[in-house]
Amino acid sequence: MREICRHLWLAAALILLASGSLLLSDLRHRQAPDDRLRRVAIFQIASRPIMDDGVDGVLTGLRAKGHAAGETISIQRFNAENDLPTANSIARNIVDQGFDMAITVSTPCLQAMAAANAEGKVIHAFGLVTDPFNSGVGLNRDAPDRHPRHLVGIGTFQPVREALRLTRQSYPALRRVGLVWNPAEACSEACTRIARATCAEFGLNLMEANAENPTAVAEAANSLVARGAEVLFVGGDNTVDMAIRSVIQAGAQGRIPVVTTVPTNAEIGALMGLGADYFEVGRALGELAGDVLNGRDPASIPIEDKLPKRLGVNAQVQLRLRDPWRMPPDVLAAAALGVDESGRRWEKQRDAASPPPAKAD
Repeated sequence: MREICRHLWLAAALILLASGSLLLSDLRHRQAPDDRLRRVAIFQIASRPIMDDGVDGVLTGLRAKGHAAGETISIQRFNAENDLPTANSIARNIVDQGFDMAITVSTPCLQAMAAANAEGKVIHAFGLVTDPFNSGVGLNRDAPDRHPRHLVGIGTFQPVREALRLTRQSYPALRRVGLVWNPAEACSEACTRIARATCAEFGLNLMEANAENPTAVAEAANSLVARGAEVLFVGGDNTVDMAIRSVIQAGAQGRIPVVTTVPTNAEIGALMGLGADYFEVGRALGELAGDVLNGRDPASIPIEDKLPKRLGVNAQVQLRLRDPWRMPPDVLAAAALGVDESGRRWEKQRDAASPPPAKAD
């Protein structure tokens, strides 16, 4: 009898041990989703300095909120290289792969991701977007706090009016402004409307030429030079900026300046570039995304505009122009980067609060 009882106790102990192991295993399994690295997709439209600066800012902002790649999150980067069908395919892939968050950089990426993610399967944070309210993704300028609960971000309307004001200050006799732009881009259309209104206000004749892809940019720019443009202006257009060297070359051949809303264009031959500091815009986007990852409800965050401005100048360019262009001393003093009259590149140090960009895994 004692032998039977001993076997029964042994069997009961084995059963309890097995049950405990299964419970512990199940507990670990149920806790795993909270402990795993959350998957974040960073999606940019093209390899351009301003886009890369924006992504560097995103990574820095995420780190500031406690999210470093390989520690609390896993980051995968996507780049459509300015091809819209590719962008649409990438967006669908991000949704299908079940990422926890998608961070899009640029208007085309916002639009592609919003279309693919219409059911809200992925939290979507956007930035480096000129006019999100006019991008067709369900946002209302008059009610920035009402938006799809899975969609949140910031707008950055380029300072088109201010850039044109600086242009006229540098050459008060200016009469004819040539504008190259792509009508298929919502961001470019928004900037063009401001350029039209501003030129009308300043008494300037705005001459427009369309370029629907980068290969058409050179022809459009040259046509404006042939029509008598005294300056070539580019405002918030991804297509044209992809081929900005063609615009600068056209201007150089006609001995007229190029003014854009991309500060770093001054380093490659534009007279001036006044636009957003996209590293700072990206950092604000990264911090916003980090807040959401930390539990903040995206539906409670209104869509806001942020425009930390940065000015680039090229003093050497004005020496080679046919007309007497001279950037005022206060404009030169306000610049953050550029090229001096001897051709030396220079750049002011960023604020000490801006740490080096964090790297993705």
